[in-house]
Amino acid sequence: MKKANLLIFLVLPLFCLAQASLKLKGKIASETTPLEWADISLSNPEGKIIDGTTSKQDGSFEISLKKGTYKIGISLLGFSDFEKEILIEKDTDLGTIILKETTTNLGEVVIQTKKKTVEQKTDRLVYNLENNVTTVGGDALSAINTAPGVVVQNNTITILGKGTSRVMIDGRMIELAGEELNNYLKSISASDIKNIEVISNPPAKYDAEGTGGLINIIMKKGVRDSWKNTTTVSYDQNKFGIYTLRDNFFYNKNKFRFSASVNAKTGYLNATDDLKMYFPDGLSHMYSATKVKTENLSGKLALDYDISERTTIGFQYLNDRNNPDFKSNIRIDNYNTQNQLDNVILNNSFTDKGSRNQTYNAHLITKLDSLKRKLSFDVDYFDYSSKFDRNFVANNYTPDMTFVDVNQWGRNVSNQDIDNVSFKADMEHPFQALNLSYGAKMSFTNSVSDVFYYNTISGTPELDPNQSNRFKYTENNQAFYVNADKKLGEKWNFQMGLRLENTQTTGFSETLNQETVNDYLKLFPTFYASYKKNENNTFSLNYGKRINRPRFDLLNPFRIYINSNSYSEGNPFLRPSFSDNFEFAHSYKEILRTSVFVNAVTNGYGVLFTSNPETNTQIVTRENYFKNLNYGIGETYSTSFADWWSSENSLYFLGAKTEFIKDISASPSNSLQIDFSTNNTFVLGKTRKLQVDFAYSTPFKSGLYEVGYTSSFDIGFKQDLFNKTMQIAFLANDIFNTSYLKDFTSVVNGVKQTYSQNESTRFVRLSVVYNFGNKKINVKERAFGNQEEKKRTGN
Repeated sequence: MKKANLLIFLVLPLFCLAQASLKLKGKIASETTPLEWADISLSNPEGKIIDGTTSKQDGSFEISLKKGTYKIGISLLGFSDFEKEILIEKDTDLGTIILKETTTNLGEVVIQTKKKTVEQKTDRLVYNLENNVTTVGGDALSAINTAPGVVVQNNTITILGKGTSRVMIDGRMIELAGEELNNYLKSISASDIKNIEVISNPPAKYDAEGTGGLINIIMKKGVRDSWKNTTTVSYDQNKFGIYTLRDNFFYNKNKFRFSASVNAKTGYLNATDDLKMYFPDGLSHMYSATKVKTENLSGKLALDYDISERTTIGFQYLNDRNNPDFKSNIRIDNYNTQNQLDNVILNNSFTDKGSRNQTYNAHLITKLDSLKRKLSFDVDYFDYSSKFDRNFVANNYTPDMTFVDVNQWGRNVSNQDIDNVSFKADMEHPFQALNLSYGAKMSFTNSVSDVFYYNTISGTPELDPNQSNRFKYTENNQAFYVNADKKLGEKWNFQMGLRLENTQTTGFSETLNQETVNDYLKLFPTFYASYKKNENNTFSLNYGKRINRPRFDLLNPFRIYINSNSYSEGNPFLRPSFSDNFEFAHSYKEILRTSVFVNAVTNGYGVLFTSNPETNTQIVTRENYFKNLNYGIGETYSTSFADWWSSENSLYFLGAKTEFIKDISASPSNSLQIDFSTNNTFVLGKTRKLQVDFAYSTPFKSGLYEVGYTSSFDIGFKQDLFNKTMQIAFLANDIFNTSYLKDFTSVVNGVKQTYSQNESTRFVRLSVVYNFGNKKINVKERAFGNQEEKKRTGN
């Protein structure tokens, strides 16, 4: 009996395989030639896609399948879609299927189609840039700032109510953060972006890093056997001027795909800082005016080669260099308790900053069979280095500006080197019952940073060992994930995922002879559910757990002077924070979208602007000092008031409850925040568009800080020329100069501090974009597997 059971067990898979051995084949062609790379899909009677392939060079295709009734769908850009229901009872040859070319001009009648600007999917909000005029001639960063519910301010990209977000390109992470991330995004032309996906709770496939979800930039694609070049030249005028040149070349022929880009920016911008510190013995008021010289040069090379019908290998190289200079004139007015000017400090400084990062990626993608099982491997190497060299001299003056003596004369030098290597494998494994995906990643990071302080008051630099340090940091991470999604009938969609991350870190301060070790294993679950009640109403619910690790430079315990009365220092004892994110959403006709969300942060860390009343100095530190419960409701409304006027509007109500888990001599305070934005596009004939945008955020309190209002009023205009091969665009950004950070207030140790910063948010831009070649280009993007580590460089 046991042998019979064993025989049945061995023969049953062969029997099942025999049931799936029928062949479906055919050829795809236009009226004149065979068509390669047409997408062929097979759906069951419930509408679920169960198999698919692409046509070969001669237009032929072949799929293995079981007996049954199917719907075959065929699509190719530039041709009308083909659909047909077929009954498979034996090997079937469909013969030659002719696709008809699409026509957009019928005599005097022009047929125009326009995508919806905002689309709601199960786990993300999709924002299409097709109709946004302000992004023409602009960059990816400015495009992100126009997405609903996304705010870009002070080198930070935030999803409202969530926190700081990571950024992807075509589903693959970018490894940068802060200023470096912004510079990279500014090197990408907004004209090459198809849409932007806002993912508040990312699936388990992606790194769990980042409390604020993901921003996924989807680049434009087209057909094969073509090439394209896009050149963009723009000039920004703020107080000074900035020139930008971008060129992108794409080539796609047969089995080979190649792309290259170069991006350069040079010029100046003006930045101002205003800080008021209310000490017990009087007010200290600092005002800084800085002329920033901007120099950025970046480039990218990418190639892919199809070594067979199912296997592709590829390589990418990215190089990005930034060399900004900062010339600052700082005035500090110190008042006594009677609010009379007591003395003045003039602090002049020159800062030479520079950074370079190189990223290498090698990848292999192979389709294991016709059932769409796909395996991919990525190997990434990331090399980052930065320098910081600030010379400053501070002189004391009487109220009538008579020189008294030298307050401080010094030099701060800091260098950082980071290298990271990562290995990643991903498997897509669809079954008839559900779609399964799983994978693993290993990452190894080494960071060395040093800080040196020299006292130069004697004219000869003298190293101060008590304010100098060399810090070494290593971090290793191993991760495994599994994700499953299933559709139940026509109304329900479910997706569940688990990601397990194991992390080991070691930090060592040579000066202090101090070692800090941390080791933790964490599980990050995700869940999504959507219910389509009818054609007009869709509901969704999602949950995800995330981690926010400190940037590498925040762990070095020694100080860098901002000016003679202010310095910043790191904290080697910083620990990651964790967040649990819940969201419930409803979409009505994809016109009105409502979302209710809760974000709970534990072991939260952040910046503390503390003050020393005895020395009247400001200390910028980082601590794990709070836990936070953020909540809110958001509404987005899309409408067309006329054929020539379309409008996208959003309104968010945000609240928070903060509790301090560490004694920082301060009390938490929270209030309601309201954020409103409206983007309006006006079509002025066939070749011209006008864009008018407005955004406003009310003053609010959040934990330790109070923040003043921000608003922005922008006007853009675009003119298409020469059958859209050339575009000329004009943008007036932040016309009333009100979008900068203002009245950023905290009270610590009984000392109130109020800070404002303006980095030339008001400017006008003139752009010219020129395209030549075959515009129907199809270039695949590949991202780098160690994006999380690159993000945390933070510069």
